[in-house]
Amino acid sequence: MVDAKQVRFIIGVIGNVISFGLFAAPAKTFWRIFKKKSVEEFSYVPYVATVMNCMLWVFYGLPVVHKDSYLVSTINGVGLVIELFYVGVYLMYCGHKQNYRKKILLYLLGEVVSVAIIVLITLFVIKNDFIKQTFVGIICDIFNIAMYASPSLAIITVVKTKSVEYMPFLLSLVCFVNAAIWTSYSLIFKIDYYVLASNGIGTFLALSQLIVYFMYYKSTPKKEKTVKPSEVEIPATNRV
Repeated sequence: MVDAKQVRFIIGVIGNVISFGLFAAPAKTFWRIFKKKSVEEFSYVPYVATVMNCMLWVFYGLPVVHKDSYLVSTINGVGLVIELFYVGVYLMYCGHKQNYRKKILLYLLGEVVSVAIIVLITLFVIKNDFIKQTFVGIICDIFNIAMYASPSLAIITVVKTKSVEYMPFLLSLVCFVNAAIWTSYSLIFKIDYYVLASNGIGTFLALSQLIVYFMYYKSTPKKEKTVKPSEVEIPATNRV
């Protein structure tokens, strides 16, 4: 008979697979950058921000902070490698935007220093396990909720234009499935309130994006499909 812990593990593995798909989503953008040898007008901000998010969740899932959450660390560890690869490609081909290279390196340095400070405070200043989880969990949730909310910014444009042209349906759909899976994971066996908080809110946000999409889908002017940077540069920024 399958017990709650095994069910939680199975759902966590499914969540890892879906999250990997989200991490891989921007690959099309970076293949385009590689072929053109230029970053064009693609923004580096989402990828640099995701590096920070992944580092935080890797630390949160370690036994020193939260026991029985190693699946959170594994997928974000994979995500961290992928996002660093994306940033590396961006650095390689942003030659015509030299100031970008300096900014990116400074942002990455700031993120590493910030995470190092969080790790040191958690390990050497905070002694209580519950307070450790709370401290790291709240910081992780702030970043995760912000990333879940980023596609929702398109809702304003959709309502104003009555067109879903600039709302990526597939991203919202996969975000919804991903958030729902990790919400389920957090509720089984041992409730993980911090994974639950950000992914519960993320489920609601992604669902609202899908509702708006279907509300305005029919009113969207039909024209030849073109690929725009604004449609493909948004990475899957929510994995846990």
